[in-house]
Amino acid sequence: MQTLKLTIAEQCVERLHALNPDGAPTAADLAAMLEYPPDPKMGDLALPCFKLSKTMRRSPIQIAAAIADGFACAGVARAEAVNGYFNLYLDPTWLGDTVLPRILKDREKYGSSDIGAGKEVVLDYSSPNVAKPFHIGHLGTTVIGHSLKCLHEFAGYHCTGVNHLGDWGTQFGKMIVAYRKWGNREQIEQGGIDELVALYVKFHEEAEKDPALEDEARAEFTKLEHKDAENYALWQWFLDISLKEYKITYGQLGIEFDSYMGESHYFDKAPAIAAELNEKGLLTIDDGASIVNLDAYNMPPCLILKRDGSTIYPVRDIAAAFYRKNTYNFDKCIYVTSAGQSLHFAQCFKVVELMGYEWAKNLIHVPYGTVSVNGAKLATRTGNVVLLKDLFAMAIEKVRVIMDEKNPDLPNKDEVAEAVSVGAIVFNYLSNNRNRDINFILEDALSFEGNTGPYAQYTYARTCSILEKAGEIADCAPAITTPEEADLLKTLARFNERVMAALEEYEPSYIIRYILEVCAAFNRFYHNCPILTAEDAQIRATRVRLAEATGIVLGNAFGLVCMKKTEKI
Repeated sequence: MQTLKLTIAEQCVERLHALNPDGAPTAADLAAMLEYPPDPKMGDLALPCFKLSKTMRRSPIQIAAAIADGFACAGVARAEAVNGYFNLYLDPTWLGDTVLPRILKDREKYGSSDIGAGKEVVLDYSSPNVAKPFHIGHLGTTVIGHSLKCLHEFAGYHCTGVNHLGDWGTQFGKMIVAYRKWGNREQIEQGGIDELVALYVKFHEEAEKDPALEDEARAEFTKLEHKDAENYALWQWFLDISLKEYKITYGQLGIEFDSYMGESHYFDKAPAIAAELNEKGLLTIDDGASIVNLDAYNMPPCLILKRDGSTIYPVRDIAAAFYRKNTYNFDKCIYVTSAGQSLHFAQCFKVVELMGYEWAKNLIHVPYGTVSVNGAKLATRTGNVVLLKDLFAMAIEKVRVIMDEKNPDLPNKDEVAEAVSVGAIVFNYLSNNRNRDINFILEDALSFEGNTGPYAQYTYARTCSILEKAGEIADCAPAITTPEEADLLKTLARFNERVMAALEEYEPSYIIRYILEVCAAFNRFYHNCPILTAEDAQIRATRVRLAEATGIVLGNAFGLVCMKKTEKI
């Protein structure tokens, strides 16, 4: 569709040039102005001419009429001027002859591009705190981040996914103290993260009675920073136990990371950053701490060194940016975290810029809104937290019940139930604009009615069922004979545009909405156009190919939003 838009725009520009050479826009600018009307009676594509009025020195009605007069273009059945709009209606035959064969030829590459060829993107996402459970609050950074990675790869970028684990800090001194006082190795090996969390909670309960425990914890963390062998071995054990559980959840989501380098990897690299800041005259002392003053940029100071000279997480994040630039030579480094960290990253990026590194402009923070559960804020200490493993387990159990009723003989039930249930939760989350705060309601997330993930996966499975029942289909010229067929092709033709919009705005919800558009268009076609029972062989073959093309596009779109394809449900 983008190619057609540009062709149309080039012809429009020729006509506008004849009206007023100085006021005519470029073809690329005009193509970007073409939009899809909400009502098909207003055309399949429309150019609002109001924005052109000032530079063209003509009324919108005159401009639209001048473009429409005698307009002819391959792919366009007719064109008309209506009240300052230039409206175009696409040719169904052209859709069948161009869009359908393109999808069937490109298959898993349909909708992709090579705009990122030769460019490197590093994405920092998920990043849970070690020795703490993976809960619903981590879902946003994890699925938004991985979706952005998939979108960039689909556009030709080479991507490196980094899980910047929260694996350093005084909390590990607390864990070491708690383990030595109340821990049991065998119990922890069996109970995993749940046992580590119980120890952490126990520490805080006891520290309220005996504040000296806090000093013990700081002392043990200092020993860890100096690579004390015993403490370091305990820290590594806590890390291994945590990663083992995290990787189960990542496996359910179909996510793999290229690097698990967390904060611990950068703490010994931070002093060099502090030294460079000092050499460049950027460090100032404030109440004993070393800061970079950012008053001139309407930001509070960025804390680099604490009073005792130890580093803190802003300088570790700055050190991580330098490490990633030196290691990967990225064109973009994307950080996917909650909106609550927006100021932190703005400060870090500004410090890199003040240090004189032009690549600071390629550091990008992608924020997302907060999550509450049933209207209440997430809080581990009050118990208002939903663990992802529990949520997935509940969803899988519900799907199994439905599958046992609807398709008791389905093979691979466990695998399908996991794909559908996890997909339902991911779909529910990503259907929201990432900047919106989300009130997570379990009943809604696990609902299988309406515009949900299971509805999309059932639609994909339906396309697979049609292909299986159709058997071998002879090659023939497509015959697009109904509005439903044409509408489905128009929707499928927009896939690359939606991918590019999601990429440009760092917004996976665009893909979710597009999936729903494809499902709606396909199901209208499915219910109104006989497919396997069509009497005309050419029409039957065309409709089977339309089902195949829909499955290809849905499958490609699923891969961009952490959803698995389900051929049978």
